[in-house]
Amino acid sequence: MPVWDDLVGQERVQTQLAAAARDADALVTADAAGVESATASKMTHAWLFTGPPGSGRSTAARAFAAALQCTSPDRALGGEPGCGFCDGCHTTVVGTHSDVEIVRTDLLSIGVKDTRDLVRRAQLSPAVGRWQVIVLEDADRLTEGAGNVLLKAVEEPAPRTVWLLCAPSLEDVLPTIRSRCRHLTLRTPSVAAVADVLVRRDGIEPEVAAAAARATQGHIGRARRLATDERARSRRAAVLKLPLRVDDVGACLKAAQELVDAAAEDAKQVAEEVDVKETEELRAAMGAAAGTGGRMPRGTAGVMKDLEDRQKRRRTRTQRDTLDLALTDLIGFYRDVLALQLGSGLAIANEEIRPDLDRVARASGPERTLRRIEGIIACREALDRNVSPLLAVEAMTMALRAG
Repeated sequence: MPVWDDLVGQERVQTQLAAAARDADALVTADAAGVESATASKMTHAWLFTGPPGSGRSTAARAFAAALQCTSPDRALGGEPGCGFCDGCHTTVVGTHSDVEIVRTDLLSIGVKDTRDLVRRAQLSPAVGRWQVIVLEDADRLTEGAGNVLLKAVEEPAPRTVWLLCAPSLEDVLPTIRSRCRHLTLRTPSVAAVADVLVRRDGIEPEVAAAAARATQGHIGRARRLATDERARSRRAAVLKLPLRVDDVGACLKAAQELVDAAAEDAKQVAEEVDVKETEELRAAMGAAAGTGGRMPRGTAGVMKDLEDRQKRRRTRTQRDTLDLALTDLIGFYRDVLALQLGSGLAIANEEIRPDLDRVARASGPERTLRRIEGIIACREALDRNVSPLLAVEAMTMALRAG
């Protein structure tokens, strides 16, 4: 299966990347022969993939990286790079190719130190592949200092190095960086396209796939999780009951507390799965053998403290991401309410709770629904500014009550 098949509903972007991969292949071939390519190339050293969450930014970047490393013998016969079967494609897709560095963060930001390590890596020549490829999936999380460090590498790249940056929008990346990248915009896939890929690749029942795709409005990753994880479905159902519970101040505060507690519980579960393993691996690496009573060698306390700080930041991001997911579901709820109030022909995302939508739609007007959506958006912005989650969510639930 060609690597391009992982892109869902992105035909225009796929065409551009495939053309660039062909030109990249020609550049490598010409370089090996000691001649210059005679035609203008669609290939460049830095790319910026933008698009809404769930559009497949990182999937597109990985597919392009695989096509750049493709070693299929069919290329010599005119075959397209990105066969999906050769060693170059396979190791890139699964994340084990020695010349493809895939960078994502489970923290709130990417700092200067990590970025300098990436820049040093980018100066190396390819070890076994055709290109040195750096895929930065969270370019929007670069701090200002980290962005300035990256700028130098993007301005003066090594000859066979390619940077693939991913961000939700152009505004999330420093202007000096985005001006030096070729920009590709991905769109949200259609509900039908997402449902089709869930059935075809994941073996999900068509009815379940269609419901998950409709509920998530084309977000591929969330749709897959919703279709396969009963706990995710239960949590979402609980969130969609919140608009029916904000009848008085006490109910608003209780609903806010429960929402924040649920997000904290998610963060705790992730920590339990990952933190213990990380801590034990580090202790073993630093020489805390079982026969010494588990005591750490002298001089290693700072290393353990750094790990604890990292784990704390990861828990904070996990909680915020869980809250943001719940707020996205709430926006979808009120979007459906607004569609009913205006009598539009838009498909209802939450068809399974149509009676609740009708009840809220009859109890208020479009103006109040819009103010409630604005209250949810304000909560998301407050969380981005590091406002206390409980205070931000309490303000939101009160705004939902006031309308």
